[in-house]
Amino acid sequence: MSEPDRIIRLGTVLARTGLSRSTLYRKIAEGTFPAQLKISVNGAGWRESDINRWVADPVSWHTKEARKNNG
Repeated sequence: MSEPDRIIRLGTVLARTGLSRSTLYRKIAEGTFPAQLKISVNGAGWRESDINRWVADPVSWHTKEARKNNG
């Protein structure tokens, strides 16, 4: 049985990826980084599995929408 996917917050994402906050949000806008999930009125986080996949292969990671728009 696999572990449930955890939601991680911005500080953890920045520490794991080594990206700056502005670079992270630019990459989200470009579709080359997983988008955050709204977890409350004022809170957001990322699926840990999405971040792990991005860390494993950041160059080839694209959202489905970015793939569709780029061919």
